[in-house]
Amino acid sequence: MSKAKTSTEATAAETKSSVGFSAEERAAMKEHAQELKTAARRGSRASKADGEADVLAKIAEMADSDRALAERVHAVVKASAPELSPKLWYGMPSYAKDGKVVCFFQSAQKFNARYATFGFNDSANLDEGTMWPTAFALTTMTAEDEAKLGELVRKAVG
Repeated sequence: MSKAKTSTEATAAETKSSVGFSAEERAAMKEHAQELKTAARRGSRASKADGEADVLAKIAEMADSDRALAERVHAVVKASAPELSPKLWYGMPSYAKDGKVVCFFQSAQKFNARYATFGFNDSANLDEGTMWPTAFALTTMTAEDEAKLGELVRKAVG
């Protein structure tokens, strides 16, 4: 083998590994497929309590710092918008209205990120002008942060 061929092969290998989904993204997709199977199995007997139990179990699995944030987020969302149904979405705690995910909590550990995030999907009624935030980094939750998050959730449900 010549050096040129070896170099080309190495470049091709690098390209293959950098294109496509990360291991974390593939794991999230597998979790989502399992969530869909579970929902189908539960069928019409599914309840809000089932979704909440799933979310609380997922939160319990999180690392301490993420778990503390997720527990506070869960409490704020439930208090601010009791009409939202907790459910897992790609392995993350989320909250849905009429079956559509409105908002979700993504732990820092989920995608090896520097911080956890709380995000809103396009079904959230947060439109304001031509540009508005749809995700927020979380490192701690102060009382002020909880109030702001509660306000955003109420607005999102609209």
